Amino acid sequence: MTSSVPTAAEAAGNGDQPNRAASDMERDAVTAPAPASGEKSGEETPVSTPVGGDAELERLRTEVADLRRELATKNDELATKGEPVKKRAVGRRVRGVVAAILAAVAAFALVLSVVGLWAARTTLSTDRWVSTVAPLPQDPQISAAVAEYATAQTFSVLDVEQRLRDVLPQQAAFAAGPIAGQLRTQVRNVVTNVLRSDGFQTVWIELNRRVHDRVMAVVEGESEVVTAQGDQITIDLLPLINQALRELSAQLPTLFGKTITLPDLSSGAIPDNLRVRVEDALGVSLPANFAQFTVYDGGQLKALQDTVAASKRYLALFVASTIVLVLAAFVVSPRRRRTAVQLGIWLVVAAVAVTAIVRAVRRQVVEQVPEGVYRDGVNAAVDSIFSVLRERGTQLIWIGAILAVIAYLAGPGRIARWLRRQAVIGAKWAWRGARVAGDHAPGFIARYLDAVRIGGLVVAGIAALIWSSWMSLLVILVLLAAYEVAVTLIARRQEVVLKAA
Repeated sequence: MTSSVPTAAEAAGNGDQPNRAASDMERDAVTAPAPASGEKSGEETPVSTPVGGDAELERLRTEVADLRRELATKNDELATKGEPVKKRAVGRRVRGVVAAILAAVAAFALVLSVVGLWAARTTLSTDRWVSTVAPLPQDPQISAAVAEYATAQTFSVLDVEQRLRDVLPQQAAFAAGPIAGQLRTQVRNVVTNVLRSDGFQTVWIELNRRVHDRVMAVVEGESEVVTAQGDQITIDLLPLINQALRELSAQLPTLFGKTITLPDLSSGAIPDNLRVRVEDALGVSLPANFAQFTVYDGGQLKALQDTVAASKRYLALFVASTIVLVLAAFVVSPRRRRTAVQLGIWLVVAAVAVTAIVRAVRRQVVEQVPEGVYRDGVNAAVDSIFSVLRERGTQLIWIGAILAVIAYLAGPGRIARWLRRQAVIGAKWAWRGARVAGDHAPGFIARYLDAVRIGGLVVAGIAALIWSSWMSLLVILVLLAAYEVAVTLIARRQEVVLKAA
């Protein structure tokens, strides 16, 4: 009797049909094959008759039962092993989602940390603030706005047109207005020249240093020197008016009706009684708000003080938290390269978003100033003050983009693999080209040494025109000297080699 009994492995591999396999074995065990109808009588076919049929059937049933138990045991083992696998897969997905969220939060926190550090260093540090605003008078739009303001203040206190009416004959009194207009233009030009002079630069720096020290003392609640009444802080520009009046008294002595003597502030020393001395020299009483403008207004001084205190207290903690968020994103992530791509993309998004918000706030502030020379001046001043922050935003965008691209190119994607292959091919080609050029370069330098030297000088001159700082010029000079020495040594060595050959 022939029966097909599956092994344990086959039964385990076909766990979805155990009953059918057992039924087939039982049927094979009790069924004997019949002789074929076409067989000849002379050819006897033995008939398989089970010997001890009941015992054999019982044995097969026992074996089937054993196979079923073994199959059930294996299924239980697979089910038991599958649970941890499923749990691990779910855990990886959860960690991936958490890492993506942490990367997004860390990117925005990083951008805000940069903004906070810039604001703290620029506005809370007197030296940093002075270095930031020092170039402002040299800007044409800013100097035009300040000159217009100073001219208006000067004409208001001197009442130039009325003085002209008093000194002109009655028949020529009608000319007081046009003459005052011409004088106004000349006064504005004088103030502009004063603003752009080296002497006023010292005054401007000292004025801003004093103002910033006093403003910081007020916002920190430590000063009563700067006016801080009604939640306002006002800044006095009388030193600028003083210097402009000194120039005007030398050029237009008849404007004041007498010779006036005002203190020279070009050394940067601003006397405390400057207002009294100007009043005595002009013979007028200056209004309480003469040459002053409000820095903070609208009941915001207390809020500003709270903001400054909070920034000093929590900025370091915020920056540290940002670093922790970045590290946590990579620690939690099951796929750190993917997290690096996400962090780079979110960094670009965050930098663009924060830059757009800063621009919107800046535009809103500028639009509050009346159109004309004053708005142009404020716009130029804001651009100058925020220039470093714009540079930091651009740098963050580039850093995020480079991080995302590098992390992607390091991955298994088809485009990444193709680019890596092309890079390897290009590097090999460049290396071969460099070797060929290196073999021929000494001979070329030896033949055209003068031209090579002049070429180095030309390149250095162009670089000096592009990068004109003292440090850049020093680096260019060092590199030029090294280049000239190197090409000279290469040419001499080549001559020695040729002579020896």
